[in-house]
Amino acid sequence: MSATLEGLALHPVKSTAVRHVRAATVEPWGLRGDRRWMVVDASGECLTAREEHAMLALVADTPDTDTGLRNTLRLKASGHDDLLADEPHGDPIPVTVHGRGLTGRDAGPEAAAWLRAALGRDDLRLVHVAEPRPLNPALNRPGEATAFADGYPVTLATTRSLRRLQDWVAETALERGEEPTDLAMTRFRPNLVVDGDLEPFEEDGWTSVTVGAVTFRVVKPVDRCVMTTLDPDTLARGHEPIRTLARHRRWEGATWFAVQLVPEVAGEVRVGDEVRPAR
Repeated sequence: MSATLEGLALHPVKSTAVRHVRAATVEPWGLRGDRRWMVVDASGECLTAREEHAMLALVADTPDTDTGLRNTLRLKASGHDDLLADEPHGDPIPVTVHGRGLTGRDAGPEAAAWLRAALGRDDLRLVHVAEPRPLNPALNRPGEATAFADGYPVTLATTRSLRRLQDWVAETALERGEEPTDLAMTRFRPNLVVDGDLEPFEEDGWTSVTVGAVTFRVVKPVDRCVMTTLDPDTLARGHEPIRTLARHRRWEGATWFAVQLVPEVAGEVRVGDEVRPAR
């Protein structure tokens, strides 16, 4: 079997535009610069594109996605001046990711005002992670944690699985007399995209995967939500891929695509690295 790392992506602010990179540093919490920032509402709960589709149009960069950037974070939105922010150092405050608690540090009133103008809401704040959130003890080892990811630090998808899903979507559209939906990998927001001599969805059975010199433990497949039905470019909403996943990839009351990983060692991964899975 031959496989390589075809794509690598970071999401500096949770639920904002995907940022493609050529290399990334792997830390215990995941890829450095990935989902270390988050937008929260007045209660401290995360705001995502599920609720505010326009978040997908916000472009966030850090020195990990733009090496020329001198600030810790830059946010861009059409019709607004850029927001430049640095990592806050105030007292930690409680925040939640879909009800799961951890702590963050408020980026201050200027960042809050920028977000409120860009998204048209008056209850928003920007926070940076203070302490990581421990993972589910039923599936994970002591000390494993993540920043603001929904579930686990790193997500991996394969191009072979996406191609099979695209074929299924086309079959569904043909049966219904519809035009098939073109599914970009960015709908699924994986950090690592693998291409090569693989069977579709074989990643479901992996126990670990080594990318270059970095090994990750494979925890479980990713259960998918309605956010994947948003076209990340147009923000238009449709039925796919959830409709077709429910037909071919539904169990335990959920639909599944890609797998969730936990780093076992620190290091660096690069596009083009050899990928070596283990069962």
